Amino acid sequence: MGVSGDCQGFVADDFERDSCPIRWALHARSDNSLTFTRRPPDTPFAESSEAGGMFRLRLSQRELSLRGCVRILMGASLLAFTHAVPAQDVPLISGGTGFVTSTKGGNTTYIPVISPLLAAPVGSHILVESRATILDSFFPKGGGQPGYAHDLFMGLDFLQADITANRHMTFVAGQFLTPFGTYNERLSPIWISNFEDAPLIFGLGTMGTAHSVGGMLRGSAASAQSFNLDYAAYFSAASTNEQFNAERSAGGRASLYLPAAQLEVGASFNRLLQGDGENFSGLHLWWEPANSSFRLRSEFARAAHARGYWIETGYRRDRFGGDRGIFTRFEPLFRMQQTFRSLPDSNDGLPSADTTRADFGLDYHLPHEVRINTSYSREFSSAGNRNIWQTGLIYRFLIPTWRGK
Repeated sequence: MGVSGDCQGFVADDFERDSCPIRWALHARSDNSLTFTRRPPDTPFAESSEAGGMFRLRLSQRELSLRGCVRILMGASLLAFTHAVPAQDVPLISGGTGFVTSTKGGNTTYIPVISPLLAAPVGSHILVESRATILDSFFPKGGGQPGYAHDLFMGLDFLQADITANRHMTFVAGQFLTPFGTYNERLSPIWISNFEDAPLIFGLGTMGTAHSVGGMLRGSAASAQSFNLDYAAYFSAASTNEQFNAERSAGGRASLYLPAAQLEVGASFNRLLQGDGENFSGLHLWWEPANSSFRLRSEFARAAHARGYWIETGYRRDRFGGDRGIFTRFEPLFRMQQTFRSLPDSNDGLPSADTTRADFGLDYHLPHEVRINTSYSREFSSAGNRNIWQTGLIYRFLIPTWRGK
């Protein structure tokens, strides 16, 4: 499994920071060790430290021109190249690529996708990050017409600069993933997420676009041997730019991590500062018992027009058959989710009626960062019940741009 880059509370000592600036910058934004557990046995730790991107089959990506995306990525690469040469670590191009299928109501959609990420250090205190998602969906034409139609989507998930102020604070500027709950920042990259689509409540608190344009402060407010208290607070301006669209909003998240229990609990609150000024609140709980292969992740979110929750459990028997055993690489999964509609809203991405959905997954982790995801879901709603079958073949890549010193 991959590693999320929702990074806040890890406190590095001066030696680690000075001797390895990019690894320190990447790890210094990690909430806790729950984010870094259960890496594949063939994955070095240094290759498992990246910022999360955004990939959602359930919500449509905004369509961008190829020229615009290329210009932005070239600009970020040029900035990294001109300023990062003196650093001891080099810029990294990483991400994931895959082929996904989704069958809903008897109609199958085929989606090839690539999601590259650039992480470039600028000295020892600044990290420039950018991530894009490029996918092409092929789906039945419908209306009795034979054959398939397709839609090409391209978009930037984020383009940001992380500036480390001190051991407890990092300032983030640019376009960044909106900090609400845990899924958006930690679990949405295709090489991390166990299911091919996001939870039903993903649209609550993420302001429609799932990213913000402005500034954010995040870090570890307090830490000791027995606990770690992390925070993230942000402000986003309104932007109608095709490539950097965002809602005017503000809010943040706080989480408490207890290392001995391998338990994290947290709360989020975001407010939309335009239109009707809606409030969003949320809770999350993650638990991975020590010396156990069991994992539990969950979120609850509430808005004026809807509320809901999801609970995901996984079990990977990392002791049976050794690190590279055939059965070790199987990971059975289960996710239960419900949404409840109180007022109609066509913009939040949630179902129009109360919905209950059970997701059953079985992932297989192959060597060299290749993974096969499979899942079956049964959805119950007054709007109609349906079966959902999904598969995905995912490959995670990591490419240094040049040899470091």
